[in-house]
Amino acid sequence: MDFVAALVIIGGLGLLFGGLLAYSAQRFAVEEDARVETICDLLPGANCGACGFPGCINFAEKVVKGEVAVDSCVPGGKEVCDNICEVLGVESSASGKRKIAEIHCLGTKDVARNKFEYHGVPDCKAAMMYGGGFKACKYGCLGLGTCVEVCPFDAMHMGANGLPQVDTERCTGCGVCAKACPRDVISIVDADRTGKVILCNSKDRGKAVQKVCAVGCIGCKACMKACPNDAIVVQDNLACIDNIKCDDCGLCLDACTRFGIKDVIMPVSVSMKM
Repeated sequence: MDFVAALVIIGGLGLLFGGLLAYSAQRFAVEEDARVETICDLLPGANCGACGFPGCINFAEKVVKGEVAVDSCVPGGKEVCDNICEVLGVESSASGKRKIAEIHCLGTKDVARNKFEYHGVPDCKAAMMYGGGFKACKYGCLGLGTCVEVCPFDAMHMGANGLPQVDTERCTGCGVCAKACPRDVISIVDADRTGKVILCNSKDRGKAVQKVCAVGCIGCKACMKACPNDAIVVQDNLACIDNIKCDDCGLCLDACTRFGIKDVIMPVSVSMKM
């Protein structure tokens, strides 16, 4: 008899607590906005983090709450932004300009000197812990492929010359590779630019550059003097080209003795003029 009573009591308590849990779940339930899932389905789904959040679902939640700009999904571009705005019922102001990554270093294994042999973990950030990196140029690409590893769109690979190369068709300009580079060699630029570009990142003086790299910019101003449109300036010992002023005449390329000026439409993998 005591056994039956115990079962009844336990069963009654189970029903009571179950009812309380069901009531609490219904009473305090947080209603999910259906737009979150809809917007998440519109995103590339790479969870690249370019928007500043760990995953696409996190970005979708923030967009719905109005805590992040609708055009913050760089890989999605204008199309995704327009679709998000349609779901939210707001006007889109997204730019149609596509972005891509660009490697500002031509210091291949053949032309750039190393300070010492590195046999550690094949990671650029890890290599920086050893004397600031093994490459003698403190601005040059270390060539260990950290940017390639973090690219969520398989848009980068290591070339035989020891430098990363960008697949401009796959690249979305998300900037993940640029954030991963400890030497700030990678920049995000407009994919439809025209004209010329200085593919060097060094801000050292000319003599210092010549000691460590055969193609690094030495800030000699030869390209600046040759430009008829005042499209080139030299700041911090590094030449910089204004592509708005540049008419692609090519006089700067002919004047440069360091072979660091290239066409912006030229893949980084193309052989240098040497």
